[in-house]
Amino acid sequence: MSGIGRFLEFSVRATDILDSLSFYKALGFRELTSGDMWPHRYAVVSDGLLCIGLHEREFDAPAVTFVQQELARHARAMSDHGFLFTDMKLDEDVFNEISLKDYDGHLVTMVEARTFNFDEDDDDDSACGTFFEVTLPVRDATRAARFWGSVTHVLEDIREEPTIHMRFDAGGISLGISESIALQQPSLCFRGPDLDLLPALIERHGLQHEKFPGFEGARCVLTAPEGTRLYVFDEDFLGGAIEVEESEDTSSFPSYAVPKHDKED
Repeated sequence: MSGIGRFLEFSVRATDILDSLSFYKALGFRELTSGDMWPHRYAVVSDGLLCIGLHEREFDAPAVTFVQQELARHARAMSDHGFLFTDMKLDEDVFNEISLKDYDGHLVTMVEARTFNFDEDDDDDSACGTFFEVTLPVRDATRAARFWGSVTHVLEDIREEPTIHMRFDAGGISLGISESIALQQPSLCFRGPDLDLLPALIERHGLQHEKFPGFEGARCVLTAPEGTRLYVFDEDFLGGAIEVEESEDTSSFPSYAVPKHDKED
C-alpha cells in the first residue's frame, strides 16, 4: 500500500446525480451500495477496477480519494514534513477527512474508511474497455513527480518523448502525470473498447463525445454530464512497469514534500 493510503474513488461534483448515473450505466458501469457517511447526496459507479464517486455538494472537484485508516497519525506526520492541508476534519464526532493539493492544484483527499461496498472479484469492463489510468495534466512533470513520488513510492513507467509522461502506483491504481497540452483536466483512460457496442451506445443514448481528440492517439473522448472526461484508446500508450523500492517510512517525505514557502496561489 502506498503512503497516501489505498485508492478509494475518483471523486466528482455532480449537480444532477441521476443524470450522471444514467450516463455511466449506459456505458456498463454498475452502481454500488454506498454508506451514510456523507450528509450530502452521494452515489458510486464502478467497472470493477475504477470507482467514481458522485457527490452532490460544492468542492474543488475532481479529487483523487484514498482510504488511510490511521488518518490522524498520518496527517501529523505529513504536516511535520511540510505538507499543507487545504481542509482537515479530525474529530471523534465526524467522519474524518483531510485534503491537500499537488503542485498543479489537483485535489487529493484521504478519508478514514470506505464509503461504499466493493467486491474486488467483480472486474467486468464497461463498453469503454479496461480502465488503465487516472491522468493529471501538469506543467512540469519532473516537479510534479516530487509530490507524487513522495506519497506513492512506486514509479510504474516513464516516457520522455514526445512529451513527458510518468505513471505511479497510487494505492493500487495507476496515476499518470502528463505534460501534453491536449489534456485540459484530470481524466480517465480506458483501452480495448468494444468497437461495435460503444458507437451503438453513443448513438442510442446521445452521449456527448468527440472523435480523435488529439490526446495520446485516443480513439474518442466521452464527457459525462458532470464534466468528467473518459478517453478511449485501442491500447495502453505506455509500456511495461518499472518498479522502484516501496517504503511506508515517513522519513522519505522531506526530499519531496511541498514546502511551506513554495505554496502556489
